[in-house]
Amino acid sequence: MTAIRRAEAAWHGDLATGMGAVSAASSEAFAELPLTWLSRTEAPDGRTSPEELLAAAHASCYLMALASDLAKAGTPPIRLAVGVTVTADRIDGRWTVISSALDVRGRVPSVDAAAFQAAAEAAKNGCPISRTLRGNIDLSVRATLET
Repeated sequence: MTAIRRAEAAWHGDLATGMGAVSAASSEAFAELPLTWLSRTEAPDGRTSPEELLAAAHASCYLMALASDLAKAGTPPIRLAVGVTVTADRIDGRWTVISSALDVRGRVPSVDAAAFQAAAEAAKNGCPISRTLRGNIDLSVRATLET
């Protein structure tokens, strides 16, 4: 089964002073999220950026992979939460995404910290967004098991 999802974006004006918007065309879960160059490289000021959307995609994909892996191992989670920090910097004078750092916390019965860390690493390497990013940017995960 192939999954196809669409987003749409529009931009008006030049890069420095223009603005745009992005919408989820497949799900219609969000519409017309505003974008500007300053929200991308300086302060968000209530607007999103491709990097923030990438962080959201990585966070949601990762949690699904980790929940699946834990359940398949017979230790389904009670709760998982992740924060993802996507970092962009100038490389050779061009803005480039350089890393995606996952910080996951979970309540998982019958799992110790080492097993949770191992599951967190496996999900980092196995989720579809991570597989897309791997080899292009630095991927890392910090896992904290909650009691």
